Amino acid sequence: MESFESMLTGGHPNSLGRTVEVVEIVLADTSQFEQLYQCYFSEDEVVRLRTSNAMKRLWRAQADIITPHIDRFLNEISQINQASTWWTLAQLFGELDSSLTVAQRKQAIQILKVNLDKTNDWIVINNTLETLGKWASTDDDLAKWLKPYIEKFSQESRKSIARRATKLSQKLYAD
Repeated sequence: MESFESMLTGGHPNSLGRTVEVVEIVLADTSQFEQLYQCYFSEDEVVRLRTSNAMKRLWRAQADIITPHIDRFLNEISQINQASTWWTLAQLFGELDSSLTVAQRKQAIQILKVNLDKTNDWIVINNTLETLGKWASTDDDLAKWLKPYIEKFSQESRKSIARRATKLSQKLYAD
């Protein structure tokens, strides 16, 4: 069988390539998950991007494939310096929130805070604001921390960021 890394290589960087095919293979045989996970450590940025896309498709199709590996995402994937991994983590943490332990959620919040501080990528900002905003609705300390970011991003020239921040501001801080 062809390796997942070679299946995820090539083509236009913004295309899915053979990502869906890889996801179907893992869904059919979950023992193949590890081979896909290792693609996060490829030298090829496009392979890592498509790996993130594949992971998102996996947890949405069958979350129990991903949930045993949440600590690995927290401790290993969070160290990858690539926007696609950062926005994937924000989505993963937000969508699988009920599967996180208290300690994992706390660690996820720290990761997302750091990523929000160091990025200018609109997808990372939007996904991170979405997850942190969701959690801030039940966490006063996080809501206080997030408020200056929401105020700043409400003035953002990129409309998708400004809209998301404005909605969060209305939801979290309306008196």
